[in-house]
Amino acid sequence: MTARCPGARRRPIAAVLLALALALAPAAAGAQVADWPAETPPPPLLAPEVHFPEYELERLDNGLQVVVVGAHEQPVVNIRLLVRAGATNDPDELPGVAAMAAELLDQGAAGRSAQELAAAIENVGGSLAVGAGSDLSFVNILVLKDDFDLALDLLSDVARRPTYYPAEIERHRRQLLSSMQVSQDDPGYVAGIVFGQLVYGGHPYGRPVNGTPASLQRIRSADLAAFHAAHYVPNNAILAVVGDVTADEALAGVRRVLGDWERGELPVPSLVEPPTPARRVVVVDRPGAVQTVMRVGHLALPRAHPDFLTFDMAIKILGGEGGNRLGSVLRTARSLTYAASADLSGRQFTGDFMAQTETRSPATGEALRLMVDEIARLQRDRVRFSELRGAQDYLAGNFPLSIETPNAIATQVLEAVLFGLDLDELETFPERVRAVTPNDIQRVARNFLRPDTLAIVLVGDAAAFVDDLPGVGFDDYEVVPIASVDLYGIDTGGR
Repeated sequence: MTARCPGARRRPIAAVLLALALALAPAAAGAQVADWPAETPPPPLLAPEVHFPEYELERLDNGLQVVVVGAHEQPVVNIRLLVRAGATNDPDELPGVAAMAAELLDQGAAGRSAQELAAAIENVGGSLAVGAGSDLSFVNILVLKDDFDLALDLLSDVARRPTYYPAEIERHRRQLLSSMQVSQDDPGYVAGIVFGQLVYGGHPYGRPVNGTPASLQRIRSADLAAFHAAHYVPNNAILAVVGDVTADEALAGVRRVLGDWERGELPVPSLVEPPTPARRVVVVDRPGAVQTVMRVGHLALPRAHPDFLTFDMAIKILGGEGGNRLGSVLRTARSLTYAASADLSGRQFTGDFMAQTETRSPATGEALRLMVDEIARLQRDRVRFSELRGAQDYLAGNFPLSIETPNAIATQVLEAVLFGLDLDELETFPERVRAVTPNDIQRVARNFLRPDTLAIVLVGDAAAFVDDLPGVGFDDYEVVPIASVDLYGIDTGGR
């Protein structure tokens, strides 16, 4: 119980607050006001020392490259096979074959049905994933160490002996067509497809990995089998075994199931060169839309380019983790959007840089002008040390997470082998990031950013903003009704 002096009275809360305010106020008008807070935030923790696991790289007699990485913290093993063939290798008259051939690998193989394959991996608590991208196709299996041999057998069956049952092809075709139909109502999807067409032209990178509605209707089992026979050969593949196995155990297992895989003659893709970058503004008109989806960018660097890391850091300062000038200007300073970002995509043959955001329709012109101005400013002005440090802290600090699990380690190793990168540089990634200087950022920005040749896609209600575009420097633009946009213009017709 609190003692109270006789005759004491409670002061009204307002009086207490007033007295507190007077006590904290400066004694005179000219008195110096202390900064708030009085204490600076604590410094960040020292980055832990990170060591990339030891690895062994071996090429079998049949040409298969095998990478073994020991990671013994958990009793699991990740086996990932990459085939150097994706949408880039699709026949010109039949886009989508590579993706369908990969996505049906686990839907029947070596005499087993999709259900039997699924049961085989689920019964041991493992996982099996298949798929394809622009430059590659993959099979990924994760199991406990005790089930390593089973996983190798399963990978061999799925990768080498798919069945391509007509019933599974038809089911998958229906799913893809339904997904495409839904995606056409997504303004972000439309903007991405149109952006790819502007940047890459007739190059396969400019078309959807899954093909077109017309080409999907024509794909048959024989087409998938022919693509598989041509590209799924050991001298066109990389296998990573990462986890709680020794190199001897891993290589012995791989030779057992894949040592008799016969090498083949590889077809040479005939790739169309991407168009020369040029300023082009395409407005996809969606009457009644309250938001405008924006995509802005141009061709950039292939993944193996020696300046890729430095240019990637420049793009992170523009609109990525640890930097994001676009977010600071468009969201924080102007309240024009909820989010803005920029990314660098590096592929086998080339790549692209793309900035993106969404804004309310009447603010489209202003947001576009600010976005292009920030791209030009990054090219023109030297970045501040604090901005560079933010990008460095993010990339170096995120590195331990990128090698935390066998699956993550496999991703790092296979990317390096696929793109011909130096595996020894994996462990030195944080040091290489820290070594980049503001002068390096300015050099790559001036060499590889082209603010005057940006491909610009705006998907929204044209009536709400096109009249504003000339006033912010974009007087040359095209307006295309959403119903007239040919998202699959790369399709070449019937057969």
